[in-house]
Amino acid sequence: MAHQPRPSPNIWNTPELYELENRAADPHGRIVAAMREIDDWSGRTLLDIGCGSGFHLPLWAAAAAHVVGVEPHPPLAALARRRTRSLPHVTVREGTAQALPVPDASVDVAHARWAYFFGLGSEPGLRELDRVVRRGGTAYVIDNDPTRSTFGAWFRRGFPEVDPDAVERFWSMHGWQRRQVDMGWSFASREDLESVVRIELPPEVAEEALASHTGTEVDYAVNLWWRRF
Repeated sequence: MAHQPRPSPNIWNTPELYELENRAADPHGRIVAAMREIDDWSGRTLLDIGCGSGFHLPLWAAAAAHVVGVEPHPPLAALARRRTRSLPHVTVREGTAQALPVPDASVDVAHARWAYFFGLGSEPGLRELDRVVRRGGTAYVIDNDPTRSTFGAWFRRGFPEVDPDAVERFWSMHGWQRRQVDMGWSFASREDLESVVRIELPPEVAEEALASHTGTEVDYAVNLWWRRF
């Protein structure tokens, strides 16, 4: 039976606005720096799960020997292919986290950013990581941290069903470790910030957040979950 992906309304419905978000996120490169401190992908094979329109693929390709982007939404996969057509060592395939279209033990580093939806329910995807990541490899999952930062408070109001204690228990029970990263948002304009907030939060919460916050920057904390295989 085919695995049906969980839709991502922000990027699936408005990829042009999600592009603004990607450009604004982590202006100082703190997530990538934290990943490199744990395990580097230079000269190795990196798998980007839920690669979307391929925003991060050129970044990985600058050092990796081979990059595979996997994306379940065909229009986004097409954008990712267009974005990387000049990079011969980048491959984009349609597929899901539950059924990754790559061979067993073929990946050194796996990366998933806002693709595993906060723990519970991610077990099929984690089993696939067990299959595809080579011994000695590393996987990273990046998710929002609702316990810290301005955006964390907004997220907590918008999605109260996400229990950060339960999320931490889930990852810990599956053998993952956490590194907390303060990445930040820095937008080129207030209009860009407002557009992105409105695709990330329920309407009422988005308007409350925007009314309470000035400027074009937002402090934003994430959890970098990681596991060695």
